[in-house]
Amino acid sequence: MWYRLNGQRLILQAWPPVLRLPTVCSFLSLISDEITDINNLFIVNRTQNVTKITHNSQVCKLRKVLNDTFDYQRRIKIIDGVLKKPKYIYTDAEQRPKWLGEMIIYTKEETDGNGIDFTVVIPGELKNYQIEIKALIDFYKLAGKRYKIIVDENI
Repeated sequence: MWYRLNGQRLILQAWPPVLRLPTVCSFLSLISDEITDINNLFIVNRTQNVTKITHNSQVCKLRKVLNDTFDYQRRIKIIDGVLKKPKYIYTDAEQRPKWLGEMIIYTKEETDGNGIDFTVVIPGELKNYQIEIKALIDFYKLAGKRYKIIVDENI
């Protein structure tokens, strides 16, 4: 590849053959280490940029990026948001309690209209990386999408 440089070979080839003494060559190879370090930083940055460009907000690609970055055992899952119809205990006209029987109470995020669009389930080992996971999801997700991160200790 054109961007992979061998700094030591490049410097020694540019140096005149008459001046290629052993002490000068060792000094030039010392200088070439800096060029090699800069080239390695460039290659790492290029790889990260190519990864960012080739992935988008599709669920399969978001899950792939999360698993490639944080969990090589592929345990991170993305689940669609659970949207339920809200149940009201009081009516506006009555302003008093109404018996509805046994019912499940959902959080505001789980009800229709206020809901989350998807849930990211991560294993318990990654609970210390929630900020990094959130930053990566925020980078790839679509603008209007809302999500929740759940830590599952059983995975």
